[in-house]
Amino acid sequence: MSTTVHFTSNGIMIAALFFSPKDPKSERAPAIVVSHPGGGVKEQTASIYAQRLANNGFAALAFHAAYQGESDGEPRGLEDPAQRVEDIKCAVSYLTTRKDVDPERIGALGICASGAYVHFAAQTDVRIKAVGTVSAFDMGDMLRNGMDGKQTKEALQQMLAYSTVMRTAEANGAEPAYNPIVPPSREQGGEGYDYYLTPRGQHPRFTNQQLVRSIDRIVQFDAFRFMSWIAPRPVLMIAGTNAFSKGYSEQAIELAEGQKELFYIEGATHMSMYDQEEHVGPAVKKLVGFYTEALKA
Repeated sequence: MSTTVHFTSNGIMIAALFFSPKDPKSERAPAIVVSHPGGGVKEQTASIYAQRLANNGFAALAFHAAYQGESDGEPRGLEDPAQRVEDIKCAVSYLTTRKDVDPERIGALGICASGAYVHFAAQTDVRIKAVGTVSAFDMGDMLRNGMDGKQTKEALQQMLAYSTVMRTAEANGAEPAYNPIVPPSREQGGEGYDYYLTPRGQHPRFTNQQLVRSIDRIVQFDAFRFMSWIAPRPVLMIAGTNAFSKGYSEQAIELAEGQKELFYIEGATHMSMYDQEEHVGPAVKKLVGFYTEALKA
């Protein structure tokens, strides 16, 4: 069962769903902050994982990032890593105020881009006692270096020029400019199209629009720079063997110290782990075991 709740992050109202634990084992339950993919909404894969965690005795909080979904913030569609990280920290703060949550047993789960955001948050927010990810994706690294690692300096400068030209245009009264998050055809969008733009995962609050001037904010974001700071708190990263993104999990786990594990799900792609039971099921089972051990009283 979920309840609509709200909290603030940098003065911005954040909309969230609180999933109460099924058959809680104590008056104050362990809790997991579940952060959605870049551009996604809380009702999609974040809620799937939050509900499954709640079914296994955890309280779970899935929220919309600032500037997106039902949360406040202007301009709409801004993807701001600094704000996204603050949203996660403020979600933790909200959970500490609840009488049905144990403030000493709070973990975080990040999916896709949030697989980078939750690590960055946990590097300095030591209230996050365990960090899990599914299909982690580092947007900053992708813009800086390209998916194949062959991004040229000239191409990067062109992107930055595009972003900052849009800043100037808006300052002079132009309407905000947007790029599609997922290309609007199956040929170009691949599994992103199949998930976000078909009935499989489509949701009315998913606008498929990202503000162009998000680029110069994202490109400076270095998600895994201080991964070693998370230790001695444990890290679990889950990646599909067929996922285009698995290199990010491999990179991050290499930089982590202490208790860490990279768990592969055979045959899974990046987005099959969003909603396909044959891959979500094993991921949830692994996460439940991980959080149970990490957040035990």
